[in-house]
Amino acid sequence: MSLKEKDLEIYQIIENERIRQKYNIELIASENYASEEVREAQGSIFTNKYAEGYPHKRYYGGCENADALEELAINRCCKLFNVKYANVQAHSGSQANMAAYRAIIPYGAKVMGMALDQGGHLTHGSKVSFSGKDYEFMPYYVSKETEEIDYDALEAQALEFKPALIVAGASAYSRKIDFKRIKDICDKVGCLFMVDMAHIAGLVAAGLHQNPCDYADIVTSTTHKTLRGPRGGIILTNNEEIAKKVNKAIFPACQGGPLLHVIAAKAVCFKEAMSDEFKEYQKQLVKNCAYLCDLLKNKGYVIVSGGTDNHLFTINVKKSLGITGDVAEKTLDKVGITCNKNTVPYDTEKPGITSGIRVGTAAVTTRGFKEKEIELLANFMDDALRHYDDDAYLEKLHEEEKRFMEKY
Repeated sequence: MSLKEKDLEIYQIIENERIRQKYNIELIASENYASEEVREAQGSIFTNKYAEGYPHKRYYGGCENADALEELAINRCCKLFNVKYANVQAHSGSQANMAAYRAIIPYGAKVMGMALDQGGHLTHGSKVSFSGKDYEFMPYYVSKETEEIDYDALEAQALEFKPALIVAGASAYSRKIDFKRIKDICDKVGCLFMVDMAHIAGLVAAGLHQNPCDYADIVTSTTHKTLRGPRGGIILTNNEEIAKKVNKAIFPACQGGPLLHVIAAKAVCFKEAMSDEFKEYQKQLVKNCAYLCDLLKNKGYVIVSGGTDNHLFTINVKKSLGITGDVAEKTLDKVGITCNKNTVPYDTEKPGITSGIRVGTAAVTTRGFKEKEIELLANFMDDALRHYDDDAYLEKLHEEEKRFMEKY
């Protein structure tokens, strides 16, 4: 029997989500569309197998295929990012970060990470995260003038604070991060360097951003954003001793059995990311993002840091239109455009309200958007946001958006 016949309630929810994804224009920067091959691997019979431990060192029998699978995923990951060691078992980016911290610094150690309201991530020291509870974090900031990372201020802070670790990476920062510059700061301080490249992993794989593996002691990432794979995490390093500690930090310290079906899907996405098609995709998504950003700037929207070098940017809608990020998110949702409210640097609004929205082009580029479609998207967004309080107008615009998305 099919799922529809056996469990109609779940089938209907999945079908509703399929329809939502089909007709909505997806601008959430941390989302993408995995290929059919990735989804086929993730839905495979490997979901039935338990395999605590690592290849050839399992705590269960019958793991010969699990070993071959994980070894292939590791080898592909190492080749993709030009790194010596990879752990592909992390269930998520947050768990990858938790294991990375535990592998290289003691509980309570001093750490520096980008402030959450400036574009950082929860696991880079937020007080509501394990990271802010387990370690003594000091945030670093962007310049109030440029809204870009102030590397000189970061260096001065680090020399005074003397952290054991500096974390680079972000969830809403639109500029290239100078990993070499931060590595130089770490060397001056005498501390370790960690990069969370979750958002830019696809750009790194395609050679469109500095590879943090060339500079950092340890690198973490998700596999589902610009990398276009399944939801999951990875940890990379060129240091053999750190690699051993990472493996112990993942299992048995943070996780039990690995999700082999997800590792299978990761292996597929690593192979996809080595293709010429993937490199061209990454080039187009960066072009799309810059073009959308410029079009909106020309329409009078205030962009955090003035532009973008990657797959995302943040619009300060409060400065642009006098509305909050929450209002902007809900308005765009009414016309079938999905984004998320986001803080802007030095935001005066609460995190649940915000002054901005984050916009990313990874998903729409996968759908086939190029410059012509990006122009139409900019017009849709502008029309909707300028009529945020006119539900009748927004309903008509939504019908137009649905007809447009039939082609993609």
